[in-house]
Amino acid sequence: MSYHPKEIEAKWQKNWEEEGAFEPSDSLEQKKKYILSMFPYPSGRIHMGHVRNYAIGDAMARYYRKQEYNVLHPIGWDAFGMPAENAAIKYKQHPKRWTYENIDYMRKELSALGLSFSRSREFATCDPLYTRWEQAFIIRMYEEGLLYRESTTVNWCASCHTVLANEQVEEGCCWRCDNEVQLKKMPGYYLDILKYAEELLEDLESLEGKWPAQVLTMQRNWIGKSQGLAFDFVLSEVSRKKLQGAFEGFSVFTTRPDTIYGVTYAALAAEHPIVSYLLEHDLLETEVAEKITQIANMSERERAQADKEGYPLGISVLHPLTGEEIPVWTANFVLASYGSGAVMAVPAHDERDFAFAGKYGLPVKRVIEGGDTLPYTGSGRLIESGRFSCVESSDAKTAIIHLMEEEGKGRGTTNYKLRNWGVSRQRYWGAPIPFVHCKSCGLVPEKEENLPITLPDDVEITGEGNPLESHPTWKHCACPACGKAAIRETDTLDTFVQSSWYQFRYATHPKTWETTGINKEAANYWLGVDQYIGGIEHAILHLLYARFFTKVLRDLGYHDVDEPFSHLLTQGMVLMDGAKMSKSKGNTVDPDALIEKYGADTARLFVLFAAPPQKELEWNDAAVDGAFRFIRRLYERHSRVEGDRLPQIDQDSLRKEEKAARIKVYEALQKSTDVYGRTFAFNTLIAACMEALNALDKQENAAVWTEGMYIMLNLLEPIIPHVATELSERLFGRENLRAVLEVKEEVFIQESILYVVMIGGKKRTEIELSPSTSQEEILAAAKEAGSKWLEGMQVVKEIVVPNKLVNLAVKPA
Repeated sequence: MSYHPKEIEAKWQKNWEEEGAFEPSDSLEQKKKYILSMFPYPSGRIHMGHVRNYAIGDAMARYYRKQEYNVLHPIGWDAFGMPAENAAIKYKQHPKRWTYENIDYMRKELSALGLSFSRSREFATCDPLYTRWEQAFIIRMYEEGLLYRESTTVNWCASCHTVLANEQVEEGCCWRCDNEVQLKKMPGYYLDILKYAEELLEDLESLEGKWPAQVLTMQRNWIGKSQGLAFDFVLSEVSRKKLQGAFEGFSVFTTRPDTIYGVTYAALAAEHPIVSYLLEHDLLETEVAEKITQIANMSERERAQADKEGYPLGISVLHPLTGEEIPVWTANFVLASYGSGAVMAVPAHDERDFAFAGKYGLPVKRVIEGGDTLPYTGSGRLIESGRFSCVESSDAKTAIIHLMEEEGKGRGTTNYKLRNWGVSRQRYWGAPIPFVHCKSCGLVPEKEENLPITLPDDVEITGEGNPLESHPTWKHCACPACGKAAIRETDTLDTFVQSSWYQFRYATHPKTWETTGINKEAANYWLGVDQYIGGIEHAILHLLYARFFTKVLRDLGYHDVDEPFSHLLTQGMVLMDGAKMSKSKGNTVDPDALIEKYGADTARLFVLFAAPPQKELEWNDAAVDGAFRFIRRLYERHSRVEGDRLPQIDQDSLRKEEKAARIKVYEALQKSTDVYGRTFAFNTLIAACMEALNALDKQENAAVWTEGMYIMLNLLEPIIPHVATELSERLFGRENLRAVLEVKEEVFIQESILYVVMIGGKKRTEIELSPSTSQEEILAAAKEAGSKWLEGMQVVKEIVVPNKLVNLAVKPA
């Protein structure tokens, strides 16, 4: 019979929808699996990256359902954010309408793939009910001192009257109007993630072997724990007078206190309060002031990419141990967002400091022995270091910290590269921050009974400023505390907030969504997510913020979970001609067109077969066609099946080809447990099933065919569910999809084994030997069978792969 994927796939998708086949059980007593793919942004169309991500997760979910697990496999929409506002500007369409229309379309696209998502638990992060509980969490965090408001520096476009994300600043200019971007100090809200820095770092150990090592390393580096010495540089008397007594000095931190005697200059960020004071009071030369202002207006990313640049400030500080005067500069490599915005510079023992000193002719003083050239960044014996000369670096670090503490000049401390999380966005399409500004009461959180604070629909998105700020009525309200006229906060929350707790929302039964944001019992049952799947591009911020939110919500009493995602799989990108698929490059493949031509099962089979999930997948039209041909062959062979049960087969009565076919079938079954439970190398399982079908085709025993199809349809159902279920129902009443399959060891007992003989890297011949043949006898037989290819050659290496092949490496004699 001919294979018609459209008819088969439409039939089963309708059947699954009507049955509610993929809803998890309400029972919280069963063994469970929570399989979660990172939810999509509703941009309007799915792409091949979506197909790959969701095919991986769906195969896992379907497999564990067959193993009688209670499976939660949900989908939702990461719906707030800047792209919707950009679309509103471009298409003159309201972000809300644009978002929900895209969700409706993309939901149909995902349904066409036959993905086994729970429909009842679907939501969009812009749904008012989701916002309600998120705002409640934010208020709790504020009450516990984890959320605070302070002024900070942001990218500001004066032409568009709006704050820009770093990604929207292109070569120092606004991405929309090309106007030069300024750095502007503005108030904003921050989550104190630093309070959890140590726990976030320590708990990475519990994820060893469960998350990719690369991701763990990236998280550790982002948190950036360092231990060392914090101390104050005191301004010289002349410098204090120049600054009119406004400053006594400034703080620095170093991980190398053993190099403190080698300090020859100090450097401040362009935004440091001392630098700002010098600029504001015209205490610098005009040209220098202009250059420093240019640095201050550069984004951190631009500074990192620029050549090292700096200017003397005409002030000096005193060395804390020697008392000598040290010049103070401003430098573009010192960032206000890291540490105190000030550093001690040791050119002889730091590459960055050395390059800067060389450029501006600053002194270089060696204080550690070692290395042939400068800078020397290793450890060693101290020299030119006062009482610490001749002391080894490791001991000197401890001793110098002790001395500084004893004399009240500094302290041993731990620093983190991690910065507190700024969650304010001066944009419309986001969750409103639930606070009110009252002249009498100050900053006041909204009453919980008034939540959610939702966005007004009657706005025009122009790209010039935040429409909430200019709305005639929305921001005017009564103070929740005193009832007087007040102003509602117009900042909205960073969209990373929404994606930091969505895994708990899925775990909470929809029937309780009105009354609770997170059901504690359900959260403790389902979390952590047993398998989380998404791109490596989310390895730092999203995963770090989700881990942080999990720990905060735990401490606030919403659940008892320490880590949100027990296991993580980062799937590789889909490439075409070696480049990432993207609309801008014009190298995309439309999943809708692929499904229309070949069917969903072919799309799923291809993305799981073309490469291991963790590796990049190179698009290949011929391989897509090959995937379709395999499914068609599988479908057309069902006429060779006799009977609707797993047959009993007498192994001893089988012919050679029949035994070989059974071996291939059971090899695929053996592989499936490891693939689904550990490696997720679906490509190897699919390859094994292809080999099994080829082997079945070489024999005509109906019982062997029936057994092979019974097992293969079970193994392939998570990968190509429509055709596998269709054939299973026709042939076995779907009994085989529920069956617990066991490997029959007698299948692998062979009277003889066929060895491939490789000589000089090429297959030359085959030999058939008894399973009891020794390795020496195997080699002798291989050499005899391949004697004509060994003439005039010397065998330099002999490899026997048990039960498979003999490989003889040779060179001319």
